[in-house]
Amino acid sequence: MPLYILLTRFWIECFGNSVAITRSFSAFISLLTFPCIYWLCRELFGSSLIGWMAMGLVAISPVHVLYAQEVRSYSLWIVAILVSSAALLRAMRLKTKVSWCIYTATLVLGFYSHLFFTLVAFAQGIYVFAIERFRVSKTSIYYLFSFLAGLINFLPWIWIIITHPQPESVNWGNTKQTLFQSAMRWAGIFSRAFLDLGISPSDPGKLKILLIPFIVIILALIIYSIYVLCRRSSKEVWLFVLTLIGSVGLPLLVVDFVFQKRYATTRYILPSVLGMELAIAYLFTTKITSISPKIWQKKLWSFAAFMVIIAGIISCTISSQAQMWWNKYPEKYQEFPKIASIINQSNKPLVISDVENTLPPVQILSYLVDPKVRFQILEKNQLPEITNGFTDIFLFLFEPSDFLKAGIEKIYNSKLQHIDQSLWKIAKP
Repeated sequence: MPLYILLTRFWIECFGNSVAITRSFSAFISLLTFPCIYWLCRELFGSSLIGWMAMGLVAISPVHVLYAQEVRSYSLWIVAILVSSAALLRAMRLKTKVSWCIYTATLVLGFYSHLFFTLVAFAQGIYVFAIERFRVSKTSIYYLFSFLAGLINFLPWIWIIITHPQPESVNWGNTKQTLFQSAMRWAGIFSRAFLDLGISPSDPGKLKILLIPFIVIILALIIYSIYVLCRRSSKEVWLFVLTLIGSVGLPLLVVDFVFQKRYATTRYILPSVLGMELAIAYLFTTKITSISPKIWQKKLWSFAAFMVIIAGIISCTISSQAQMWWNKYPEKYQEFPKIASIINQSNKPLVISDVENTLPPVQILSYLVDPKVRFQILEKNQLPEITNGFTDIFLFLFEPSDFLKAGIEKIYNSKLQHIDQSLWKIAKP
């Protein structure tokens, strides 16, 4: 969606276009998560303590910290989900035209932040009609007007989506997988919100097996928190959390398990993650502040909250020191730091590639090599000109190109020496 792209462009024009500055916009937006989730907890639970607990969980959540560093729209989408949810609850409480206008504005913000926000808005509608017992009431009518007004503002971009389809952008989701693979994938995605050690599909099976006990504990904690929420809170509270969890998670769950696809990914189920964090914040707060005479229960739940915080801190610390994390597709690009190190050893290196290998492999490599490295990007079926002044000339091909390899050997009258994975070096005659 275009909103994040436009805002990032203005940010870059104001402060510069370095990598750090570009990423800092997502970090800045992510800070708005804290007041927004606190506001949501005040509207939903009527408790500032739960709000503080939720802020703590978000602050050390590996998923939130990860996407706060990405030059992508997910930090903005998280804020849009939280602020629209809080605005909806406020509008239902106050029942004023101004409050519903504010909610409408948050819908427009959400629609232009991420396409899946439409599912979140639809789930909010289910919540409103369920609370109103599916009767035509003032609240349900106001919601319909707000939803339609937000949708009308979104129509120009809907037209762009229809007239400019890009099915190839989600071809990765057509990969077939078994029910067991889907279940393991979903379990891993949910657990990453609280513990993330960077394990990716390309890692050895032994590492994944070692994580199973921790994943089981986290999933048990999530299930139990939802159980306690449904047992001890009012319908207005638990139904809201359940609709938030199921807004995007349930449709993707059906697609993955019924059609054996793999559309489920961490960034897509962020609404579900937020709902689970709200449930766990409620669980920890109510258990720790309970008036129960059993002191050992309070200590047990205090220890559980402490361990969740420690798991998040450890995850974020490991991630901050890693060269490449799972969200950068290490199964494809894990050799790039090694390739960059080989190139950096030359005094005046030149790297030759073509347009079919440019995005994103050459972009990734360009940030790993030293400033002394020069690149020459060729058009398809184009050969490079003989270049002087470089001590070493490398050929970088993430996608195979026999035409380019054969042409370079002919131009330089030399054989290509295969150095590593996608890297060749032109041997001196």
